[in-house]
Amino acid sequence: MSIDVVDLRDFYANRLGSVARHFIGRAIRRRWSDAKGLRMVGLGYATPYLGPFREEAERCLAFMPAAQGVVKWPSTQPALSALVDEFELPLPDAAVDRVLLVHSLEISHDATALLREVWRVLAAGGQLLAVVPNRRGLWARMDTTPFGQGLPYSRTQITHLLRDAWFTPVSWGEALYVPPIPRGWFLRSAVAWERAGATISAPFAGMHIVEATKQVYRAIPARREKRKLLPALEPALAPSPAPRGAARL
Repeated sequence: MSIDVVDLRDFYANRLGSVARHFIGRAIRRRWSDAKGLRMVGLGYATPYLGPFREEAERCLAFMPAAQGVVKWPSTQPALSALVDEFELPLPDAAVDRVLLVHSLEISHDATALLREVWRVLAAGGQLLAVVPNRRGLWARMDTTPFGQGLPYSRTQITHLLRDAWFTPVSWGEALYVPPIPRGWFLRSAVAWERAGATISAPFAGMHIVEATKQVYRAIPARREKRKLLPALEPALAPSPAPRGAARL
């Protein structure tokens, strides 16, 4: 399934979306504190989190899947966003240093194929950062936000998915311990929720933040060479014996 880009834009324009952007953005920035001179791509709907990197990175692009739709980004400057086929990104091999996935894996109908396409465009040693709904969290259980759409994941499931697509997870984080209740009085306590959840390492965070690196030297299944079977005895023609009593010439 896919989420319409208008719904995503409207979510981040309201108060609950602003809270989500703040805490997820802080977790992303904690892992990618410096992007100076790097080539970055956000895939899915990553524009709420790409802003801090736009002035640092050598290049910062936002790719949005065709099924979702696209909006201009940034709104007041030359566009850096494009509508793409998520399984055939318009980039050559090893073209970028970092890829940020937001609103992407959980709604893709083939997450492994998507990740292998990301693997193709990442340079050697490139890094992937994925924001994925936690199947144990409240945000994945309520369909009133975009994070409640699609397929949420456990940490084990994400690990298997990344390894199947030739990535190695290197660090984990969580965000959105605050429940998705869009009430002003409740959202004012969001900082306390986040601080308490991070302190006790609670398992019910809304989002997994996983960083992974590209496996440059990945295992390739070896094909067994076919052996040519040779007969032990080669057939040869021989005259048949004459019947008894037959005259010899």
